Amino acid sequence: MDRVCHFEIPYDDKARVDKFYQDVFGWQIMPAPGEMPYNFAITTEVDETFQPTRAGGINGGLYQRGDEGPSKTPVIVIEVESCEQRIADVEAAGGSNIMGPMQVGDMGIYAQVKDTEGNIIGLWQPLQPQG
Repeated sequence: MDRVCHFEIPYDDKARVDKFYQDVFGWQIMPAPGEMPYNFAITTEVDETFQPTRAGGINGGLYQRGDEGPSKTPVIVIEVESCEQRIADVEAAGGSNIMGPMQVGDMGIYAQVKDTEGNIIGLWQPLQPQG
């Protein structure tokens, strides 16, 4: 069974979204390493590799909402063994591939698909299998 492993929330105003999630939920917002225009939302305790230490806990990300691209609303991300296989499964079930798969640094492979109801779902294939 594939599990929800991450979420993504687009924003229009970085300072405003940071303040909201920090003030309301106590999340820690931190920029992604390098030049990636992405911010991690730490929602639960993590280990030294930023993996959640609480069973069932997931963290997420925040990114600038753009005029281009499908992700103008929050996206849940599901961990899969193979993005390519899940894209084929989605298409066979009546959904469609929206973006990717593409490699994200040395962390994993990401894709987005659309389900039969028009919802965008992220797919994440870690390069290092999760234990």
